[in-house]
Parts: sequence; structure tokens; C-alpha cells
Amino acid sequence: MAAHPVDETLPALRTATSGLQHVAAMYAGVVAPPLIVGAAIGLSATDLTFLTGACLFTAGLATVLQTLGVRKIGARLPFVNGVTFAGVAPMTAIVAATKDTSDALPVIFGAVIVAGLLGFLCAPVFCKAVRFFPPVVTGSVITLIGISLLPVAFGWAQGPDPAAHDYGSAGNLGLAGGTLVIVLLLRRFTRGFVQQIAVLIGLVAGTLIAIPFGVTDFGPVADAHVVGFPTPFHFGAPRFQLAAILSMCVVMVVSMTESTADMLALGEIVERPADERTIAAGLRADTLGSALSPVFNGFMCSAFAQNIGLVAMTRVRSRYVVAAGGGFLVLMGLCPMAAALIAVVPRPVLGGAGVVLFGSVAASGIQTLVRAGPEKGDNVLIVAVSLAVGMIPITAPDFYHAFPDTARIVLDSGISTGCVTAVLLNLVFHHLGPRRDATHPTETGVGGTSPSASGVPQTRRGDASR
Repeated sequence: MAAHPVDETLPALRTATSGLQHVAAMYAGVVAPPLIVGAAIGLSATDLTFLTGACLFTAGLATVLQTLGVRKIGARLPFVNGVTFAGVAPMTAIVAATKDTSDALPVIFGAVIVAGLLGFLCAPVFCKAVRFFPPVVTGSVITLIGISLLPVAFGWAQGPDPAAHDYGSAGNLGLAGGTLVIVLLLRRFTRGFVQQIAVLIGLVAGTLIAIPFGVTDFGPVADAHVVGFPTPFHFGAPRFQLAAILSMCVVMVVSMTESTADMLALGEIVERPADERTIAAGLRADTLGSALSPVFNGFMCSAFAQNIGLVAMTRVRSRYVVAAGGGFLVLMGLCPMAAALIAVVPRPVLGGAGVVLFGSVAASGIQTLVRAGPEKGDNVLIVAVSLAVGMIPITAPDFYHAFPDTARIVLDSGISTGCVTAVLLNLVFHHLGPRRDATHPTETGVGGTSPSASGVPQTRRGDASR
């Protein structure tokens, strides 16, 4: 009996090239979170390179665990894992609330470890409770993720140092705009593999254009070693603060919700529908990968929806291909010189690409909200209030200035507050009390439609995601 396409082993060359294509599709999304958090902390180029390499390494480990599986851990589908964008805003809020920035990463790592372990224990229950996170909730949260990250891209576009004389200069903004145009042209006029790596090509092209202007520094590459290992707890032993833990637990709930929806969509694409057992095993891999990631200085891991789109486009359904991609990520994480290449990219170039990356996340959230039917019943109120609450830290950064610092770790994260608001309002309007309309948003599962009808776009987060 022939093996299912998911379990099929392909020739070595095809496995390697297809695996590299998955790496190319997710690379920009993996390295963006450590760049954002590292910049917020003020890490040196060497430490930023180390953090980026660690995130590549842990993303590779999580992907291998998800695809190959160990006992009841791993969906055993062509399912890519990487650093989730949902954690970026809460992590930067933790950085802002930490008096000594050298303590920020240990606090973040401690919170991620606890959130990951709790998620691992809750995985069998969560796959049954996902009905409380319909598209009106997940769409609101995904939209907030993109909106929360856009100011980061705008800051990058102006330059690396707000105190510098050329910060926000026409040259920097022109470099950001040029990079954005290159990415858009590649997405519009190319197809296949080149289109998938448009952001990566845009980063390379923007960096090359910046060389004559003297804003490209190759020092990090020259100083980096060819081979290195992400030393466990390089930035210090994890520290456990309640407010930070609560904030990352909210992120874990968001991450698990998105991973569940992604598994449902992927199961339909590869013609192996994801049942409750598969979802629980996939969530165990997600959460265990997240809990182990901080040991090697990485962040929380989650599904990368754009790679699901790649599976649908190429029709290469073998999980061993994605496992090979995970292996390449591990090797890149063990090569500091490869990670240092990202440190070379000028901030304005990153800003131009970031507009596409982060804007795509917000647009994907809006697409999910459209499918949720915001005009139905009280959905418009859920979306309106949760977005408004989630945007408070963006539009009025000092809104919670009178609250204790520990409370502000949660309150200053629009993702966390917006998610909690959306979940509570969904419970109030759609689960508590008499049912007021015939169109209940959770009648047909995670996506508001059957999984086969939802397809990839249901949970797609653009080329950035986590």
C-alpha cells in the first residue's frame, strides 16, 4: 500500500530544495521579532546576532519536533513553527517596564517557560475549548498584532538612532521607500519561488543600494564566527515575574488558537483532516517547543501560516520536506555568520520591508473579520471595543501611567488587553444568557465555516508571520 503523500519520502535533492524554499518563505518572519525586541533592549550588534541565531535554532528544533513527532507530541504534518509575532508587543512592554534592561530577557524567558509548560498541560483541553475563540476574536487579535507592530517599522524607516542628525532624513526615508517599492514590484511581477522570497530579495537589494551611502556596516559579519552554539541561558538565568507571566499566557492562548486553525486548514490541503488527537499533539509540540526555546535564548514558537500557503501552491505535501527545512534552520542557528548577515541590513531598509510584513499581518486580520461577519448581531461591538482597548497603548502611551509597573506590563500590551476584551465580550454576547440571533459565530468551528471551506486564507497572517 502506497504511503500517504504526507508520509512520502522524496529524492534527496528535491527534499533539500523544497525545504530551503520553506526556509526562504519564513526567514524574514523568524528574524523580525528578535530584531524588534533586541533593539528595544539596546543590545549590541554581537548580542543581537546571537539572539537572532538562537531564534533560528529554536525555530528549527520546534519544526522538526512538529513534523517528525515523538509519541503523542507533534502533528506529523508539513507544519512549520517559528517565533510568533503575537509575543512582540508584550515583550517590548516587559522591556519598557523593566528598570534594568539587562534583566528584560531573563524576565521574558521566565514568562515564556511558564506559559509554554501551562500550554502543554492544557493542550488536550484547549482543543475542545477552541469554540470560545471564533473568527471575530482571532481576527481582532491578528489585526491588533499588525497595528501594534507598524510603529516599529516607521521607527526603523527613520534610522537606528533618534538622537542622530540624520534621523528621519530624506535619505533614510528614501531608502525605506525604495525597499518597499522593490518588494511590491517583485510581488506583482514575479511568480513562484521568487515571489515567495520577495521580502528577502528586497532586504538584500536595499542593503546593496545603501552601501554607497555609507550606512551599511559589515563589522558584525567580520567579527562573527563561522560555527557557534547558542549557549543555554546566555543572557542570564530566567526570572519569574507574575505580570510578565500573565502577559505571555495571554499570548500563548492566542498562539494556540491560531495553530489550531492552521492545523485544520493544513489538514484539508494535504487531505489528512486534523482530528482532535492531531490538534492536541500539534499543540503539545507548539507549547513544548516554546517552553524549551528560552533555554537556548529563543522566544515563543507558533505556526507559520504562509508556509501552509506554500504547501498549497507547490502541492509538495511531504512532512519530511518541512523537517529538512527545520534542519536547515538549526544549521543556520549554529552559524553565527549567517545570523550576522541580518545585522548588516540598515534600519531604514528593514523599515521599508517591515511595512509589508506588519501591514500584511493587519490585513490578514481584517480578512478574518470579514469572514466572521462583523455586521452580524453584536459582532461589530466586539470588534469595535476590543480594537479600541487594544490600541490604547499605541495612541495614548501614557494612558496607564498611574498604574503600578507590574500591571503596566500587561496593560501596555495592546495584544494582551485586546485579546482579553474580545474573549470576554464574545462570552457575554454569544455564550451567556438567551441566544438572540440565529447566526451564532461558533456554530461551524474555528473559522466560522467548515475547514474545507476556510482553506489557507482563513488564518493566513501574511508574509510576516509567526
